Amino acid sequence: METTYYDHGTPAERWERAQAFFAAKDYAGAARVLAALVEEVPEQTGPRLLLARAYYHSAQLRRAEGQLRTIVERDPVEHYARLMLGRTLERQSRHEEAERHLRIAAALTGDLPQGRSDLPKDRSDLPQGRGDVRRH
Repeated sequence: METTYYDHGTPAERWERAQAFFAAKDYAGAARVLAALVEEVPEQTGPRLLLARAYYHSAQLRRAEGQLRTIVERDPVEHYARLMLGRTLERQSRHEEAERHLRIAAALTGDLPQGRSDLPKDRSDLPQGRGDVRRH
């Protein structure tokens, strides 16, 4: 097999090369390096997440979705993968499906949206502390 610039070097060198391509906004170049790297070290989240981001930024949304779903299946509390999965689904006009992942991402980071319509506006009837639980 012929070695090209994209797959030359150790995994650490290729990781650095992929990050350089990504930083230079050469998302297709980064994806080329990362796709091979992810095959070599499939258990590592970092390269797979950067591959998903490269796919996302180069509008390869189905590929991005596939990588993100793999991460979320392995690590359901990986909040950034959840957020990216939600955004990727939104870009594919799959809003209902996206909403679930965006809500989970927000819950994992504690970044719940303000002004939610499903919460009571007047909180005076909510328990204020441990000793203030009202029974009906």
